[in-house]
Amino acid sequence: MPPTADTAPPPAGRAWLTPNLRTLAGVSLLQDAASEMLYPVLPIFLTVTLGAPAAVVGLVEGVAEGVAALTKLLAGRLSDRYPRKRLIALGYGLAAVGKVLVAVAGAWPVVLAGRGVDRVGKGVRGAPRDALLMVGANPAARGRVFGFHRAADTLGAVVGPAVGLGLFELLDHRLRPLLLVAVVPAVLSVALVAAVREDPRPPLVGARRPRIADPGVLPPRLRRLVVVLGLLSLVNVPDALLLLRAHDLGLSTAGVLAAYVVYNAVYAAAAYPAGALSDRWPRHRVYAAGLVFFAVGFVGLGLTSTPALAFVLLPLYGGFAACTDGVGKAWVASLAPAELQGGAQGLSQAVTGGGVLVAGLWAGAAWHGTGQVPLVVAGALGALAAVGLLVAGRHLEPDA
Repeated sequence: MPPTADTAPPPAGRAWLTPNLRTLAGVSLLQDAASEMLYPVLPIFLTVTLGAPAAVVGLVEGVAEGVAALTKLLAGRLSDRYPRKRLIALGYGLAAVGKVLVAVAGAWPVVLAGRGVDRVGKGVRGAPRDALLMVGANPAARGRVFGFHRAADTLGAVVGPAVGLGLFELLDHRLRPLLLVAVVPAVLSVALVAAVREDPRPPLVGARRPRIADPGVLPPRLRRLVVVLGLLSLVNVPDALLLLRAHDLGLSTAGVLAAYVVYNAVYAAAAYPAGALSDRWPRHRVYAAGLVFFAVGFVGLGLTSTPALAFVLLPLYGGFAACTDGVGKAWVASLAPAELQGGAQGLSQAVTGGGVLVAGLWAGAAWHGTGQVPLVVAGALGALAAVGLLVAGRHLEPDA
């Protein structure tokens, strides 16, 4: 089969910062600014404005991630067969619709529906977007590509809550108008997708494209990696519950927003260096370092009774996200066949999203009072996972 835009090696000397990477980084920045203007106040909106119990926060976020997980699996398979740009535009469009539903919700089931539509959009766009990030990029720079994209995405998560904090004060502490404003950057992100480049893939003659469901099509190490990442996600309690914990410690709504801004600033600042490090250092070690940050952040938030420590512990948790999100995608990309990049990313993200669904459900159900027990348990298991990955993770790395 002749090389395609996805598989052809880049010309000698081509920079890793490709036009698609710059455009998709901008798209993600805008969308994440919209999402994160809404996300940190959502637990408070649910529990205070709409009167829902804490278990509903875990249910909403867990179900949202589960919906995204199932959609990612389907979208990953479709992205290896159909134009990816259309799937990306559809995904960001659905996310904008979901934010409108949340903004106008009068009861928590409407918020659940809105988050579900939003996460369907996330699931639809994720795998095709991650595949197009590598168009024209040097495969040796996977960590930098995904790290840069995660940094831009998370910069939106700094801008969004920061703008949200300012608007929260200007709007006399009213949450609903703030949720409506979040729709604006979401719509702008959909418009920017038009600048994404996708070269047509030549049709196969006399054969069909391989699929991730075909027996033996995925390398054994990739299958093992997906299983490991899925198991790790079972303790990755949704961020909404961490923010609810910060609020329960005594932080005001403005304080929760400010702590979330600091968390995302650390994530954004560390995502590219962590990705670049993973191009030079075994990725299982970088990922294990992230799990150490996870353990310290979760156990600390579970045990502390000092509200101000949320401004230290949430940023430490940001180190976990920086060392695992983009690094995990680069890790999957390094093991996946070139013609199945979208399907492999979709499968991995579906499995880990399903794990987060389970984590949200069990943590929400065990949240009695202030949520200390599920956070300490998750942090302790994260520490054990870091040790296990350091000891055996080399078996999940590509052959030298």
